[in-house]
Amino acid sequence: MATENIWGYRRDAGHERGLDLIGYKVEATDGSIGKIDKHSDDVGASYLVVDTGGWIFGKHVLLPAGTIRRIDTAEEVVYVERTKEQIKNAPEYDHAKYEGDPNPFEQFARYYGQPHM
Repeated sequence: MATENIWGYRRDAGHERGLDLIGYKVEATDGSIGKIDKHSDDVGASYLVVDTGGWIFGKHVLLPAGTIRRIDTAEEVVYVERTKEQIKNAPEYDHAKYEGDPNPFEQFARYYGQPHM
């Protein structure tokens, strides 16, 4: 996966530009992890922010769009290619902390193994 751009939606994921994913459930490879709180369709910087709720004490986690395996619009579920453990260990996303940062995704890019543009 290191050669793919993880900051863009995969062509076979079922994403359509302008699709509102807020509120969709998120399924890791080994079970449910929460719901989408925010998402971005920005070219080269597409991502999801997942509210993990009570699962890991309400942590918000950023997942690059390239981690999405499939979007089921009928069931409103997004399937990602990460385990619960990988998501649990991801850096926490705090919008206030990254607002105004010239490269807010640097630590997330390092965690997911790919530089951000």
